[in-house]
Amino acid sequence: MAKNPSKEPISKVDTAWLRMEQPTNLMMINGVIMLEAPLDYVRLLETIEQRFLTFRRFRQKAVDRTSGAHWVLDEEFDIHDHVRRTALPGAADQAELESFVSHLASTPLNHSRPLWQFHVVENYVDGPVLIMRIHHCIADGIALVQVFLSLTDPTPQSRPSARQPETWKKRRADESQVFQRLIDPARDGLGFALHMGKRLLGEGGKMLQNPAIAGNYANEASEIVRELAHSLTLADDPATRLKGRLGVRKKVAWAEPIPLAEVKAVSKAFGCTVNDVLIAAVAGALRRYMIEAGDKPEDLKDIRATVPVNLRPLEHAQELGNHFGLVFLSLPLSLDNPLDRLYTVHEEMNKLKSSKQAAVTLGFLGALGMGPSAIQKPVLDILSQKATAVLTNVPGPQQPLYLAGSRMKEMMFWVPQNGGIGLGISILSYDGKVFFGLISDQRLVAEPAEIICRFRAEFEKLLYLGLMLPLDGRPSTQSAEDLLEHTLL
Repeated sequence: MAKNPSKEPISKVDTAWLRMEQPTNLMMINGVIMLEAPLDYVRLLETIEQRFLTFRRFRQKAVDRTSGAHWVLDEEFDIHDHVRRTALPGAADQAELESFVSHLASTPLNHSRPLWQFHVVENYVDGPVLIMRIHHCIADGIALVQVFLSLTDPTPQSRPSARQPETWKKRRADESQVFQRLIDPARDGLGFALHMGKRLLGEGGKMLQNPAIAGNYANEASEIVRELAHSLTLADDPATRLKGRLGVRKKVAWAEPIPLAEVKAVSKAFGCTVNDVLIAAVAGALRRYMIEAGDKPEDLKDIRATVPVNLRPLEHAQELGNHFGLVFLSLPLSLDNPLDRLYTVHEEMNKLKSSKQAAVTLGFLGALGMGPSAIQKPVLDILSQKATAVLTNVPGPQQPLYLAGSRMKEMMFWVPQNGGIGLGISILSYDGKVFFGLISDQRLVAEPAEIICRFRAEFEKLLYLGLMLPLDGRPSTQSAEDLLEHTLL
C-alpha cells in the first residue's frame, strides 16, 4: 500500500513535547526581534514564503490520535493566517510591548493549523518589531535559531530568493562557528552516552513491557542507568516564592544588553567560561530579588534549573525536531559572595559536562513519547518538582543581520516551562551584545522586570572584582569579600 505523502509520523521525542502542553504551561518558544528601519511587509511575506516555508514542517499540522501522532499537510494553508500585522495601544512603549508579548505567551496556538505564528508590530516607539511563536514539538531552540537565520541577509540590499534547507546551512557556516564552540564542549564525554541514549530511545517501548531488558542495559551501560536513577531520585527543589501553584497567565521582561567583550574579559580573568559568568549573574539576580522581596539571607537555599544540552551537529539542524537532553544545574542562591557563586557554578558545569545526564533525558523523553499521555503527565510532573526554572543560553551571530532589508538591533526569546516549573530564563548573544529575557508565571512572579533589572548589577560586581583583584593566579573568594566590604556594591 502506497504511503500518504501528506502524512508522516511525528518522532517519539517530538510527540512528548507535543503532549507536554497544558493550560498552565504552553509549549511555545516565543521570540522578539527589534528592527532599525520600517519593515516592508510584502517583502517579509516573500522572504518567509521562499525560505521559511521550504521546510515542509511549517505547512503541516500536528495531529495527535490514540493511534499515534502525525504531521499532516494543511490543505488550506494561508500565509496570512500565520503572519499578522498589529499595533500597540497607548504609548506603544516597552511596557505595552511586554504586555502584548505576555498576552501571546499566555495564548495557545491554533492546533487546527501549523503551530507557528509571526506578529509584525509596526508602531513601537523604537522601531518595528517581529514577534515569533513556534511550538516546541517542531524543533528545539538551536534548530529554530538556525532556521530563523535562513531568513536574514548580511546586507540590506539582498533580495528574497529561494534557499533550500541543504544549501542555507553552508552559507551560515562561518556565522555558526560561535554555536559550535558552545556545542562541542557540551558534547565532550557524551559520545557513548548519546549512542546509548539513542538505543534507549529505540528500545524504550520494550523496556516498558519487559523490565528484564532494563537489566541488560544495566550490565551494558551502568552509567546510563545510574544517571537515570539519579535524575529520578533527586530531592524535590525547596519551596520558595519562585515555586508553587501555577496559573494560566505569563509575564515576560527583558533587560538592557551587556557588552559581550566585557563578559569575555571577566571569564578570562577568573578562568571560567562565558556561560559560567552569565549563570553566576543570574543566580545573583535571583538571590537579590528574593532578599528584597522579604526572604532572610540566611534562609535562602540553592535551587535547580534544567538546562538544555544540544546533542547533534549543527549541519543537521535543518532536519528540525528536538535533539537535546536536559541537565539539572544547581544555582547557588545561598552564597552571598559573587566570586564564590561564580566558582561554584564553574565546578557544577564541569561536572555536568562529563556526565551522561543529557543523553539519558533525551532517551527518557523518547520512551515517554511512546506511551499514552495519561502516563506522561504524572511522570513529567514528578521531574518538574526537582527544578524551579528552565535556563537556556544560545550564542547567536556576532555581526549585524538584516531581515527583509531592515537591520536587526536586538534579539530575545523565551523558553517554555514544563510541568510545575514557572520560571524561564533566556540568554542570547548577538552582534557583540548579550540579551537577558525572563518569563514567569504571574502567580509566582507578578513583575519579572524586578528580577531582570538586577542582572547587570550582579554582572558588574564580577567586572569590578576582575578589574580590582590581583590576577596572579586564581583570586580567592576571601579577597573578593574583603574588597566588596569597602565598596558600595
